[in-house]
Amino acid sequence: MPKHYDPITIEIIQNSVQAAADEMFAALRRTAMSAIIYEVLDMGTGITDRNGEIAGSGAGIPAFVGVLDKTVKRILAKFDQPGDIEPGDVFITNDPYNGGVTHLNDMVLTMPVFADGQLIAWTANIAHWNDVGGMVPGSMSTEATEIFQEGMIYPGVKLISRGEPIRSVFDILTANCRMPDYLIGDLWAGIASVRVGERRILEIANKYGVDVFLHALDEYMDYGEQVILNALKKLPNGVYSLEEAQDDGQIWKVTVEITDNEFIVDLRDNPDQNPGPFNMSADDAIIACQIALKNVTVPDRIANGGTFRPLKVKLRHGSIFNPKYPAAMGIYYELSIRLHDLIIRCLAENMPDQLPAGGFASICGTLFGGIHPDTGRPYAVIEPELGGWGGSPRGDGMPGQFSAFHGETYNCPAEVAEARYGVTVDYLSFHDEDGGAGLHRGGKGVRIDYRIRSDNAWLTVAYTRDKVPPWPLKGGQPGSSNHVIIRRADGTQERHAVVSGLTLNKDDVIQIMTATGAGWGDPMERDLELVKEDLKNGYITLEQANKYYGLDKRSA
Repeated sequence: MPKHYDPITIEIIQNSVQAAADEMFAALRRTAMSAIIYEVLDMGTGITDRNGEIAGSGAGIPAFVGVLDKTVKRILAKFDQPGDIEPGDVFITNDPYNGGVTHLNDMVLTMPVFADGQLIAWTANIAHWNDVGGMVPGSMSTEATEIFQEGMIYPGVKLISRGEPIRSVFDILTANCRMPDYLIGDLWAGIASVRVGERRILEIANKYGVDVFLHALDEYMDYGEQVILNALKKLPNGVYSLEEAQDDGQIWKVTVEITDNEFIVDLRDNPDQNPGPFNMSADDAIIACQIALKNVTVPDRIANGGTFRPLKVKLRHGSIFNPKYPAAMGIYYELSIRLHDLIIRCLAENMPDQLPAGGFASICGTLFGGIHPDTGRPYAVIEPELGGWGGSPRGDGMPGQFSAFHGETYNCPAEVAEARYGVTVDYLSFHDEDGGAGLHRGGKGVRIDYRIRSDNAWLTVAYTRDKVPPWPLKGGQPGSSNHVIIRRADGTQERHAVVSGLTLNKDDVIQIMTATGAGWGDPMERDLELVKEDLKNGYITLEQANKYYGLDKRSA
Protein backbone atom coordinates (compact mmCIF):
# COMPACT_ATOMS: atom_id res chain seq x y z
CA MET A 1 0.00 0.00 0.00
CA PRO A 2 1.46 3.41 -0.97
CA LYS A 3 2.69 5.48 1.93
CA HIS A 4 0.67 8.64 2.65
CA TYR A 5 2.49 11.97 2.81
CA ASP A 6 0.90 15.09 4.25
CA PRO A 7 0.58 17.56 1.34
CA ILE A 8 1.12 20.60 3.58
CA THR A 9 4.38 19.16 4.89
CA ILE A 10 5.47 18.39 1.35
CA GLU A 11 4.86 21.98 0.26
CA ILE A 12 6.69 23.33 3.31
CA ILE A 13 9.72 21.22 2.40
CA GLN A 14 9.63 22.40 -1.20
CA ASN A 15 9.52 26.04 -0.14
CA SER A 16 12.22 25.46 2.47
CA VAL A 17 14.54 24.14 -0.24
CA GLN A 18 13.91 27.32 -2.23
CA ALA A 19 14.65 29.42 0.85
CA ALA A 20 17.91 27.52 1.33
CA ALA A 21 18.96 28.31 -2.25
CA ASP A 22 18.16 31.99 -1.63
CA GLU A 23 20.30 31.95 1.52
CA MET A 24 23.16 30.42 -0.47
CA PHE A 25 22.84 33.30 -2.93
CA ALA A 26 22.99 35.87 -0.11
CA ALA A 27 26.04 34.18 1.40
CA LEU A 28 27.93 34.23 -1.89
CA ARG A 29 26.98 37.81 -2.64
CA ARG A 30 27.95 39.13 0.78
CA THR A 31 31.31 37.40 1.03
CA ALA A 32 32.67 37.59 -2.54
CA MET A 33 35.66 39.82 -3.22
CA SER A 34 34.93 40.78 -6.85
CA ALA A 35 32.41 43.43 -7.89
CA ILE A 36 31.32 41.26 -10.83
CA ILE A 37 29.85 38.95 -8.16
CA TYR A 38 28.72 41.17 -5.28
CA GLU A 39 27.51 44.15 -7.36
CA VAL A 40 26.61 42.80 -10.80
CA LEU A 41 25.46 39.41 -9.42
CA ASP A 42 27.11 37.49 -12.25
CA MET A 43 26.42 34.25 -10.41
CA GLY A 44 23.80 31.65 -9.56
CA THR A 45 23.02 29.20 -6.75
CA GLY A 46 20.94 26.08 -6.64
CA ILE A 47 20.03 22.82 -4.93
CA THR A 48 19.51 19.58 -6.81
CA ASP A 49 18.02 16.28 -5.78
CA ARG A 50 20.30 13.28 -5.29
CA ASN A 51 20.21 12.57 -9.05
CA GLY A 52 21.23 16.09 -10.05
CA GLU A 53 17.80 17.45 -11.04
CA ILE A 54 17.39 21.11 -10.09
CA ALA A 55 15.08 21.46 -7.09
CA GLY A 56 15.56 25.06 -5.97
CA SER A 57 17.50 28.09 -7.17
CA GLY A 58 18.54 31.51 -5.96
CA ALA A 59 18.34 34.72 -7.95
CA GLY A 60 20.94 35.76 -10.50
CA ILE A 61 21.42 34.62 -14.06
CA PRO A 62 18.92 31.95 -15.24
CA ALA A 63 21.50 30.53 -17.65
CA PHE A 64 23.86 30.04 -14.70
CA VAL A 65 21.25 28.19 -12.67
CA GLY A 66 20.74 25.96 -15.71
CA VAL A 67 24.41 24.92 -15.49
CA LEU A 68 24.23 23.49 -11.98
CA ASP A 69 22.19 20.36 -12.60
CA LYS A 70 24.36 19.46 -15.58
CA THR A 71 27.52 19.86 -13.48
CA VAL A 72 26.20 17.63 -10.71
CA LYS A 73 25.21 14.92 -13.17
CA ARG A 74 28.71 14.99 -14.67
CA ILE A 75 30.29 14.73 -11.19
CA LEU A 76 28.04 11.76 -10.39
CA ALA A 77 29.06 10.05 -13.62
CA LYS A 78 32.77 10.67 -13.08
CA PHE A 79 32.97 9.77 -9.39
CA ASP A 80 30.98 6.55 -9.54
CA GLN A 81 32.95 4.26 -7.24
CA PRO A 82 32.27 3.68 -3.52
CA GLY A 83 34.07 6.31 -1.46
CA ASP A 84 34.52 8.72 -4.38
CA ILE A 85 31.89 11.07 -2.98
CA GLU A 86 31.83 11.56 0.80
CA PRO A 87 30.32 13.96 3.33
CA GLY A 88 32.18 17.27 3.42
CA ASP A 89 33.54 16.98 -0.14
CA VAL A 90 33.48 19.95 -2.49
CA PHE A 91 34.12 19.64 -6.23
CA ILE A 92 35.20 22.35 -8.67
CA THR A 93 34.46 22.53 -12.40
CA ASN A 94 34.94 25.06 -15.18
CA ASP A 95 35.39 22.83 -18.24
CA PRO A 96 32.51 23.31 -20.74
CA TYR A 97 33.26 19.86 -22.14
CA ASN A 98 32.93 18.25 -18.68
CA GLY A 99 30.01 19.85 -16.85
CA GLY A 100 31.30 23.43 -16.70
CA VAL A 101 28.95 24.25 -19.61
CA THR A 102 29.88 27.91 -20.22
CA HIS A 103 33.52 29.10 -20.39
CA LEU A 104 36.56 28.82 -18.17
CA ASN A 105 35.92 32.03 -16.21
CA ASP A 106 32.68 30.62 -14.79
CA MET A 107 33.64 28.41 -11.87
CA VAL A 108 31.16 25.89 -10.44
CA LEU A 109 31.37 24.48 -6.90
CA THR A 110 29.24 21.51 -5.89
CA MET A 111 28.80 19.76 -2.56
CA PRO A 112 26.99 16.51 -1.75
CA VAL A 113 24.58 16.39 1.17
CA PHE A 114 24.41 13.16 3.17
CA ALA A 115 21.85 12.17 5.81
CA ASP A 116 21.32 8.79 7.47
CA GLY A 117 24.30 7.50 5.52
CA GLN A 118 22.87 8.25 2.10
CA LEU A 119 23.22 10.99 -0.50
CA ILE A 120 20.02 13.06 -0.46
CA ALA A 121 20.85 16.27 -2.37
CA TRP A 122 23.55 18.55 -3.78
CA THR A 123 24.24 22.23 -3.24
CA ALA A 124 25.97 24.19 -5.99
CA ASN A 125 26.91 27.65 -7.16
CA ILE A 126 28.57 29.30 -10.14
CA ALA A 127 30.26 32.68 -10.43
CA HIS A 128 32.39 34.54 -12.94
CA TRP A 129 36.01 34.86 -11.80
CA ASN A 130 38.09 37.80 -13.00
CA ASP A 131 41.00 35.77 -14.30
CA VAL A 132 41.84 32.07 -14.65
CA GLY A 133 45.02 32.38 -16.68
CA GLY A 134 45.24 32.05 -20.44
CA MET A 135 46.70 34.21 -23.18
CA VAL A 136 45.23 37.57 -22.09
CA PRO A 137 44.31 39.31 -18.82
CA GLY A 138 40.71 38.47 -17.96
CA SER A 139 41.13 35.11 -19.75
CA MET A 140 38.71 36.03 -22.55
CA SER A 141 40.26 36.71 -25.95
CA THR A 142 38.39 37.11 -29.23
CA GLU A 143 41.49 35.68 -30.92
CA ALA A 144 41.76 32.35 -29.06
CA THR A 145 41.70 29.32 -31.35
CA GLU A 146 41.59 26.54 -28.75
CA ILE A 147 40.36 26.26 -25.18
CA PHE A 148 43.88 25.85 -23.78
CA GLN A 149 44.55 29.51 -24.60
CA GLU A 150 41.61 30.61 -22.46
CA GLY A 151 42.89 29.57 -19.07
CA MET A 152 43.42 26.68 -16.68
CA ILE A 153 40.91 23.82 -17.05
CA TYR A 154 39.37 22.10 -14.01
CA PRO A 155 37.32 19.18 -15.39
CA GLY A 156 35.44 18.28 -12.21
CA VAL A 157 38.10 17.75 -9.53
CA LYS A 158 37.84 17.38 -5.79
CA LEU A 159 38.74 20.63 -4.05
CA ILE A 160 37.89 19.67 -0.46
CA SER A 161 37.92 16.12 0.87
CA ARG A 162 35.80 15.30 3.94
CA GLY A 163 35.93 18.95 4.96
CA GLU A 164 39.70 19.41 4.52
CA PRO A 165 41.11 21.55 1.67
CA ILE A 166 43.34 19.75 -0.84
CA ARG A 167 46.23 22.22 -0.80
CA SER A 168 47.74 21.13 -4.10
CA VAL A 169 44.52 22.06 -5.92
CA PHE A 170 44.43 25.46 -4.20
CA ASP A 171 48.06 26.02 -5.22
CA ILE A 172 47.31 25.17 -8.85
CA LEU A 173 44.38 27.59 -8.84
CA THR A 174 46.37 30.54 -7.51
CA ALA A 175 49.46 29.80 -9.61
CA ASN A 176 47.40 30.15 -12.80
CA CYS A 177 45.74 33.49 -12.02
CA ARG A 178 46.95 37.05 -12.49
CA MET A 179 44.88 38.21 -9.49
CA PRO A 180 45.26 35.39 -6.93
CA ASP A 181 43.99 37.41 -3.98
CA TYR A 182 40.66 37.98 -5.75
CA LEU A 183 40.51 34.32 -6.75
CA ILE A 184 41.00 33.10 -3.18
CA GLY A 185 38.39 35.55 -1.87
CA ASP A 186 35.81 34.48 -4.43
CA LEU A 187 36.68 30.80 -3.97
CA TRP A 188 36.07 30.81 -0.23
CA ALA A 189 32.85 32.76 -0.76
CA GLY A 190 31.69 29.94 -3.02
CA ILE A 191 32.70 27.31 -0.48
CA ALA A 192 30.81 29.16 2.26
CA SER A 193 27.73 29.27 0.04
CA VAL A 194 27.57 25.51 -0.65
CA ARG A 195 28.20 24.79 3.04
CA VAL A 196 25.33 27.07 4.05
CA GLY A 197 23.10 25.13 1.68
CA GLU A 198 24.25 21.80 3.10
CA ARG A 199 23.48 22.96 6.63
CA ARG A 200 19.96 24.08 5.72
CA ILE A 201 19.15 20.89 3.78
CA LEU A 202 20.25 18.79 6.75
CA GLU A 203 18.02 20.83 9.03
CA ILE A 204 15.04 20.19 6.74
CA ALA A 205 15.76 16.46 6.39
CA ASN A 206 16.32 15.99 10.12
CA LYS A 207 13.14 17.86 10.98
CA TYR A 208 10.77 16.03 8.64
CA GLY A 209 12.65 12.80 7.96
CA VAL A 210 14.84 11.77 5.04
CA ASP A 211 12.11 9.66 3.47
CA VAL A 212 9.65 12.55 3.49
CA PHE A 213 12.32 14.93 2.15
CA LEU A 214 13.15 12.67 -0.78
CA HIS A 215 9.47 12.18 -1.61
CA ALA A 216 8.89 15.95 -1.52
CA LEU A 217 11.57 16.53 -4.14
CA ASP A 218 10.25 13.73 -6.37
CA GLU A 219 6.73 15.14 -6.17
CA TYR A 220 8.03 18.64 -6.88
CA MET A 221 9.59 17.41 -10.13
CA ASP A 222 6.31 15.85 -11.21
CA TYR A 223 4.48 19.07 -10.41
CA GLY A 224 6.96 21.07 -12.50
CA GLU A 225 6.30 18.80 -15.46
CA GLN A 226 2.55 19.13 -15.11
CA VAL A 227 2.72 22.93 -14.99
CA ILE A 228 4.68 23.10 -18.24
CA LEU A 229 2.45 20.53 -19.97
CA ASN A 230 -0.64 22.57 -19.08
CA ALA A 231 1.04 25.68 -20.51
CA LEU A 232 2.07 23.92 -23.73
CA LYS A 233 -1.56 23.07 -24.42
CA LYS A 234 -2.31 26.81 -24.55
CA LEU A 235 0.22 27.46 -27.32
CA PRO A 236 -0.77 27.01 -30.97
CA ASN A 237 0.49 23.66 -32.21
CA GLY A 238 2.64 23.80 -35.31
CA VAL A 239 6.08 23.77 -36.89
CA TYR A 240 7.78 27.17 -37.12
CA SER A 241 11.07 27.96 -38.88
CA LEU A 242 13.32 30.99 -39.17
CA GLU A 243 16.55 31.94 -40.90
CA GLU A 244 18.42 34.99 -39.58
CA ALA A 245 21.59 36.73 -40.75
CA GLN A 246 24.19 37.43 -38.07
CA ASP A 247 26.74 40.24 -37.82
CA ASP A 248 29.47 38.04 -39.27
CA GLY A 249 27.38 37.21 -42.35
CA GLN A 250 26.49 33.68 -41.31
CA ILE A 251 22.91 32.45 -41.50
CA TRP A 252 21.47 30.75 -38.41
CA LYS A 253 18.45 28.49 -38.72
CA VAL A 254 15.97 27.13 -36.22
CA THR A 255 12.85 25.01 -36.42
CA VAL A 256 10.50 24.81 -33.44
CA GLU A 257 7.76 22.19 -33.25
CA ILE A 258 5.08 22.63 -30.60
CA THR A 259 2.68 19.85 -29.64
CA ASP A 260 0.51 19.36 -26.59
CA ASN A 261 3.27 17.28 -25.00
CA GLU A 262 6.57 18.42 -26.52
CA PHE A 263 8.60 21.50 -27.41
CA ILE A 264 11.17 20.43 -30.01
CA VAL A 265 14.01 22.71 -31.14
CA ASP A 266 16.01 21.61 -34.19
CA LEU A 267 19.39 23.33 -34.57
CA ARG A 268 21.19 20.82 -36.75
CA ASP A 269 21.28 22.96 -39.90
CA ASN A 270 23.67 25.58 -38.58
CA PRO A 271 27.26 26.65 -39.36
CA ASP A 272 30.28 24.53 -38.54
CA GLN A 273 32.14 25.39 -35.38
CA ASN A 274 34.02 28.67 -35.35
CA PRO A 275 37.84 28.60 -35.54
CA GLY A 276 37.88 31.18 -32.75
CA PRO A 277 36.04 31.44 -29.41
CA PHE A 278 32.56 31.98 -30.86
CA ASN A 279 31.21 28.55 -29.92
CA MET A 280 28.95 27.19 -27.19
CA SER A 281 28.70 23.77 -25.58
CA ALA A 282 25.82 21.41 -26.29
CA ASP A 283 24.69 21.79 -22.66
CA ASP A 284 24.61 25.56 -23.03
CA ALA A 285 22.59 25.31 -26.25
CA ILE A 286 20.09 23.25 -24.26
CA ILE A 287 19.98 25.95 -21.56
CA ALA A 288 19.17 28.63 -24.15
CA CYS A 289 16.28 26.44 -25.33
CA GLN A 290 15.15 25.86 -21.74
CA ILE A 291 14.95 29.59 -21.08
CA ALA A 292 13.07 30.19 -24.33
CA LEU A 293 10.59 27.47 -23.37
CA LYS A 294 10.02 29.10 -19.98
CA ASN A 295 9.63 32.55 -21.52
CA VAL A 296 6.84 31.52 -23.88
CA THR A 297 4.97 29.28 -21.42
CA VAL A 298 5.04 30.07 -17.70
CA PRO A 299 7.82 32.58 -16.97
CA ASP A 300 6.36 33.40 -13.56
CA ARG A 301 6.07 29.84 -12.25
CA ILE A 302 8.45 27.19 -10.97
CA ALA A 303 11.51 25.91 -12.81
CA ASN A 304 12.88 22.52 -11.76
CA GLY A 305 14.04 19.26 -13.26
CA GLY A 306 10.51 18.29 -14.21
CA THR A 307 9.86 21.56 -16.03
CA PHE A 308 12.08 20.65 -18.94
CA ARG A 309 11.03 17.04 -19.47
CA PRO A 310 8.92 18.00 -22.54
CA LEU A 311 11.90 19.79 -24.17
CA LYS A 312 13.78 18.05 -26.97
CA VAL A 313 16.83 19.69 -28.58
CA LYS A 314 18.45 18.40 -31.78
CA LEU A 315 22.11 19.34 -32.32
CA ARG A 316 24.89 18.48 -34.76
CA HIS A 317 28.32 17.65 -33.37
CA GLY A 318 30.88 19.93 -34.96
CA SER A 319 28.57 22.92 -35.22
CA ILE A 320 28.80 26.22 -33.34
CA PHE A 321 26.16 24.89 -30.94
CA ASN A 322 28.02 21.64 -30.21
CA PRO A 323 31.70 22.00 -31.17
CA LYS A 324 34.35 19.32 -31.17
CA TYR A 325 37.08 19.44 -28.53
CA PRO A 326 39.24 21.52 -28.08
CA ALA A 327 37.34 24.42 -29.68
CA ALA A 328 37.58 27.72 -27.79
CA MET A 329 34.42 28.97 -26.05
CA GLY A 330 35.39 32.20 -24.35
CA ILE A 331 32.66 34.25 -26.04
CA TYR A 332 29.98 31.55 -25.66
CA TYR A 333 27.62 34.03 -24.01
CA GLU A 334 26.98 35.96 -27.21
CA LEU A 335 25.98 32.76 -29.01
CA SER A 336 23.80 31.79 -26.08
CA ILE A 337 21.82 35.00 -26.08
CA ARG A 338 21.73 35.05 -29.90
CA LEU A 339 20.29 31.52 -29.91
CA HIS A 340 17.66 32.42 -27.33
CA ASP A 341 16.72 35.50 -29.35
CA LEU A 342 16.55 33.39 -32.53
CA ILE A 343 14.01 31.03 -30.96
CA ILE A 344 11.92 33.88 -29.54
CA ARG A 345 11.93 35.68 -32.91
CA CYS A 346 10.90 32.48 -34.70
CA LEU A 347 7.84 32.22 -32.46
CA ALA A 348 7.13 35.97 -32.25
CA GLU A 349 6.81 36.34 -36.01
CA ASN A 350 4.11 33.69 -35.86
CA MET A 351 2.56 34.95 -32.61
CA PRO A 352 3.07 38.75 -32.74
CA ASP A 353 0.11 39.46 -30.51
CA GLN A 354 1.64 37.38 -27.72
CA LEU A 355 5.36 38.20 -27.81
CA PRO A 356 7.49 41.38 -27.93
CA ALA A 357 9.75 42.74 -30.63
CA GLY A 358 13.49 42.23 -30.41
CA GLY A 359 15.59 43.84 -27.71
CA PHE A 360 19.28 44.69 -27.63
CA ALA A 361 19.86 40.95 -27.03
CA SER A 362 23.58 41.03 -26.32
CA ILE A 363 25.47 40.49 -23.11
CA CYS A 364 27.72 43.31 -24.33
CA GLY A 365 30.52 41.81 -22.28
CA THR A 366 33.05 44.56 -21.61
CA LEU A 367 36.50 43.77 -20.23
CA PHE A 368 39.15 46.37 -19.58
CA GLY A 369 41.94 46.80 -17.10
CA GLY A 370 45.49 47.82 -16.40
CA ILE A 371 47.46 49.16 -13.45
CA HIS A 372 45.54 51.25 -10.94
CA PRO A 373 47.07 54.75 -10.97
CA ASP A 374 46.67 55.21 -7.21
CA THR A 375 47.54 51.79 -5.79
CA GLY A 376 49.84 50.36 -8.47
CA ARG A 377 47.89 47.09 -8.38
CA PRO A 378 46.38 45.36 -11.41
CA TYR A 379 42.66 45.91 -11.91
CA ALA A 380 40.16 44.30 -14.25
CA VAL A 381 36.66 45.49 -15.07
CA ILE A 382 34.42 42.69 -16.29
CA GLU A 383 30.79 43.60 -16.76
CA PRO A 384 27.73 43.07 -18.93
CA GLU A 385 25.92 46.20 -20.06
CA LEU A 386 22.38 47.55 -19.91
CA GLY A 387 20.27 48.02 -23.03
CA GLY A 388 16.71 48.42 -24.32
CA TRP A 389 13.95 45.83 -24.60
CA GLY A 390 11.58 45.65 -27.53
CA GLY A 391 8.05 47.05 -27.53
CA SER A 392 5.32 44.49 -26.88
CA PRO A 393 1.58 44.06 -27.48
CA ARG A 394 1.08 45.43 -23.96
CA GLY A 395 3.27 48.53 -24.03
CA ASP A 396 6.65 50.15 -24.53
CA GLY A 397 9.87 48.23 -24.04
CA MET A 398 11.85 48.66 -20.83
CA PRO A 399 14.82 51.06 -21.11
CA GLY A 400 18.24 50.46 -19.59
CA GLN A 401 17.79 46.88 -18.44
CA PHE A 402 19.79 43.71 -18.74
CA SER A 403 18.42 41.22 -21.20
CA ALA A 404 15.62 39.10 -19.75
CA PHE A 405 17.93 36.20 -20.60
CA HIS A 406 20.44 37.65 -18.13
CA GLY A 407 18.04 37.56 -15.20
CA GLU A 408 18.33 39.44 -11.95
CA THR A 409 21.65 41.19 -12.42
CA TYR A 410 22.69 44.81 -12.01
CA ASN A 411 25.09 47.30 -13.49
CA CYS A 412 28.15 48.28 -11.50
CA PRO A 413 27.47 51.74 -10.00
CA ALA A 414 29.72 54.56 -11.17
CA GLU A 415 30.84 55.16 -7.58
CA VAL A 416 32.00 51.56 -7.18
CA ALA A 417 33.73 51.54 -10.56
CA GLU A 418 35.65 54.71 -9.71
CA ALA A 419 36.55 53.50 -6.21
CA ARG A 420 37.68 50.00 -7.19
CA TYR A 421 39.11 50.55 -10.66
CA GLY A 422 41.53 52.96 -12.26
CA VAL A 423 38.89 54.82 -14.28
CA THR A 424 36.58 57.80 -14.17
CA VAL A 425 32.95 57.52 -15.28
CA ASP A 426 32.42 60.66 -17.38
CA TYR A 427 28.92 59.91 -18.64
CA LEU A 428 26.05 57.51 -17.87
CA SER A 429 22.69 58.10 -19.51
CA PHE A 430 20.24 56.96 -22.18
CA HIS A 431 21.34 57.93 -25.69
CA ASP A 432 19.53 59.59 -28.60
CA GLU A 433 20.47 57.30 -31.49
CA ASP A 434 17.69 56.51 -33.96
CA GLY A 435 15.77 53.26 -33.49
CA GLY A 436 12.78 51.58 -31.91
CA ALA A 437 9.87 53.77 -33.07
CA GLY A 438 6.50 52.07 -32.90
CA LEU A 439 2.94 52.09 -31.63
CA HIS A 440 4.76 50.73 -28.60
CA ARG A 441 8.33 51.98 -28.86
CA GLY A 442 11.46 50.09 -27.89
CA GLY A 443 13.21 50.84 -24.61
CA LYS A 444 16.22 53.13 -24.76
CA GLY A 445 19.79 51.89 -24.85
CA VAL A 446 22.48 53.50 -22.72
CA ARG A 447 25.72 55.37 -23.18
CA ILE A 448 28.55 54.93 -20.67
CA ASP A 449 31.88 56.74 -20.94
CA TYR A 450 34.87 55.32 -19.03
CA ARG A 451 37.98 57.54 -18.97
CA ILE A 452 41.24 55.65 -18.55
CA ARG A 453 43.63 57.13 -15.97
CA SER A 454 46.87 55.30 -16.73
CA ASP A 455 48.88 54.18 -19.75
CA ASN A 456 49.03 50.65 -21.18
CA ALA A 457 45.49 49.67 -20.26
CA TRP A 458 43.62 47.13 -22.41
CA LEU A 459 40.11 46.55 -23.73
CA THR A 460 38.29 43.45 -24.95
CA VAL A 461 34.67 43.51 -26.16
CA ALA A 462 32.46 41.12 -28.09
CA TYR A 463 29.08 42.68 -28.89
CA THR A 464 26.46 41.33 -31.28
CA ARG A 465 23.47 43.17 -32.78
CA ASP A 466 25.93 45.64 -34.28
CA LYS A 467 25.34 45.22 -38.02
CA VAL A 468 21.96 43.44 -37.67
CA PRO A 469 19.77 45.56 -35.35
CA PRO A 470 16.93 44.35 -33.09
CA TRP A 471 13.94 43.15 -35.11
CA PRO A 472 10.53 44.91 -35.10
CA LEU A 473 7.02 43.48 -35.24
CA LYS A 474 3.78 44.60 -36.94
CA GLY A 475 5.21 47.66 -38.69
CA GLY A 476 7.53 48.94 -35.97
CA GLN A 477 11.03 50.27 -36.64
CA PRO A 478 14.23 48.27 -35.99
CA GLY A 479 16.26 49.18 -32.93
CA SER A 480 19.72 50.74 -32.89
CA SER A 481 23.05 48.89 -32.62
CA ASN A 482 25.44 47.76 -29.89
CA HIS A 483 28.95 49.15 -30.33
CA VAL A 484 31.88 50.88 -28.66
CA ILE A 485 33.54 54.13 -29.71
CA ILE A 486 37.10 54.78 -28.56
CA ARG A 487 37.74 58.49 -28.23
CA ARG A 488 41.50 58.92 -28.06
CA ALA A 489 43.15 61.68 -26.08
CA ASP A 490 44.46 63.13 -29.36
CA GLY A 491 40.90 63.57 -30.69
CA THR A 492 40.77 60.57 -33.05
CA GLN A 493 37.97 58.00 -32.83
CA GLU A 494 37.55 54.28 -33.54
CA ARG A 495 34.42 52.14 -33.66
CA HIS A 496 34.41 48.51 -32.51
CA ALA A 497 32.00 45.69 -31.75
CA VAL A 498 34.54 42.86 -31.48
CA VAL A 499 38.13 43.55 -30.44
CA SER A 500 40.66 41.88 -28.15
CA GLY A 501 43.47 43.44 -26.13
CA LEU A 502 43.15 46.91 -27.63
CA THR A 503 45.74 49.18 -26.00
CA LEU A 504 44.43 52.27 -24.20
CA ASN A 505 46.35 55.12 -22.62
CA LYS A 506 45.71 57.93 -20.18
CA ASP A 507 42.63 60.04 -21.02
CA ASP A 508 41.41 57.69 -23.73
CA VAL A 509 37.65 57.19 -23.36
CA ILE A 510 35.66 53.98 -23.85
CA GLN A 511 32.21 55.11 -25.02
CA ILE A 512 29.79 52.19 -24.71
CA MET A 513 26.61 52.42 -26.81
CA THR A 514 23.98 49.71 -26.33
CA ALA A 515 20.98 49.17 -28.54
CA THR A 516 17.52 50.63 -28.20
CA GLY A 517 14.94 47.87 -28.57
CA ALA A 518 12.78 47.54 -31.69
CA GLY A 519 9.27 48.93 -32.00
CA TRP A 520 5.98 47.00 -32.00
CA GLY A 521 3.28 48.34 -34.30
CA ASP A 522 3.10 51.29 -36.72
CA PRO A 523 4.66 54.45 -35.16
CA MET A 524 2.03 56.63 -36.88
CA GLU A 525 -0.62 54.90 -34.79
CA ARG A 526 0.97 55.95 -31.50
CA ASP A 527 -1.19 58.28 -29.42
CA LEU A 528 -0.04 61.83 -30.11
CA GLU A 529 -0.16 62.69 -26.40
CA LEU A 530 2.28 59.85 -25.71
CA VAL A 531 4.59 61.19 -28.41
CA LYS A 532 4.51 64.63 -26.75
CA GLU A 533 5.16 63.03 -23.37
CA ASP A 534 8.13 61.11 -24.79
CA LEU A 535 9.51 64.34 -26.22
CA LYS A 536 9.04 66.13 -22.91
CA ASN A 537 10.79 63.35 -20.98
CA GLY A 538 13.68 63.12 -23.41
CA TYR A 539 12.94 59.63 -24.73
CA ILE A 540 12.90 61.00 -28.27
CA THR A 541 14.24 64.12 -29.96
CA LEU A 542 12.11 66.65 -31.83
CA GLU A 543 13.60 65.41 -35.10
CA GLN A 544 12.59 61.80 -34.26
CA ALA A 545 9.12 62.90 -33.19
CA ASN A 546 8.58 64.49 -36.59
CA LYS A 547 10.36 61.82 -38.65
CA TYR A 548 8.74 58.69 -37.19
CA TYR A 549 5.57 59.90 -35.50
CA GLY A 550 4.59 62.82 -37.75
CA LEU A 551 4.29 65.18 -34.78
CA ASP A 552 4.42 68.32 -36.90
CA LYS A 553 1.88 67.10 -39.46
CA ARG A 554 -0.48 65.44 -36.96
CA SER A 555 -0.45 68.53 -34.72
CA ALA A 556 -1.28 70.92 -37.56
